[in-house]
Amino acid sequence: MKDVNVGICGLGTVGGGTFNVLTRNAEIIAGRAGCNIRIARVASRHSRDDLDLGNVPFSTDIYDVVNDPSIDIVVELIGGYDAAKELVLAAIANGKHVVTANKALIAVHGNEIFDAAEKAGVVVAYEAGVAGGIPVIKSVREGLAANRIDTIAGIINGTGNYILTEMRAGREFGEVLKEAQALGYAEADPTFDVEGIDAAHKLTILAASGFGVPLQFEKGFTEGISGITPYDISHAELLGYRVKHLGIARRREDGIELRVHPTLVPQSHLIAQVDGVLNAVLVDGDAVGQTMYYGPGAGDEATASAVIADIVDVARAVASNSQQ
Repeated sequence: MKDVNVGICGLGTVGGGTFNVLTRNAEIIAGRAGCNIRIARVASRHSRDDLDLGNVPFSTDIYDVVNDPSIDIVVELIGGYDAAKELVLAAIANGKHVVTANKALIAVHGNEIFDAAEKAGVVVAYEAGVAGGIPVIKSVREGLAANRIDTIAGIINGTGNYILTEMRAGREFGEVLKEAQALGYAEADPTFDVEGIDAAHKLTILAASGFGVPLQFEKGFTEGISGITPYDISHAELLGYRVKHLGIARRREDGIELRVHPTLVPQSHLIAQVDGVLNAVLVDGDAVGQTMYYGPGAGDEATASAVIADIVDVARAVASNSQQ
């Protein structure tokens, strides 16, 4: 089988998980991809003593990956906006395909990145940017390709869902947030999670995939959960509802509605039963009706699963083109 060379930029939680799964399941993945997916180089600002890189070359300069002529696919896992954007555009300019789990990058700079990729004849894949290990982007784009999608809605931030779940026991927002940070569910600066920005990034990508519209992050309505109190939670329960932080994209006569905010969900609804750090996305299609995608929305190997699914798709195309 042909070798397809991959370079990984970033060895944080997801980068380390991606390296481990690609290495551990190399034979299984090769069988499904129809080619050997070889990690040719890894770059990160910091090395990791807990990660055995074996004979894979390591560098602290991420551009060593982008500028390596042997690499076919650059896996961007450094996060953030500007540095990631420059890295991805440089990879595209060098004729390399890109796989990323960076929802902020795609939501804010995706239109520019996709234009550059189209001109260069390369692919930018981003399945892992939304809902971690749940293959919801692929399901919307491919599995529901025959459908006119009317609504996409769900829990797409595990941190917020964990906080609201724990607050049902009468706990204060601040107390649960500190616990979430200690458990690694929330960042030291939790603004993106608790103010709905992370969910809005993901909803922007889902809407673009489902409705075929440009990425328009700045046009959505976003409200977080930092103002929610135990009283709000308990009062909703008495009325037969649960408070869930939802992202909702809906087709209307005058365009696509995008909003992220706390929502009263009937306790009997499937979404109301999704607790902890789990994610769930509901999609309404005119042919299939309502479908639901449920599972872990974060975590090293859960997100790595989606990253590698994209790598396999791109590697399969690279191997096929090389044989023509």
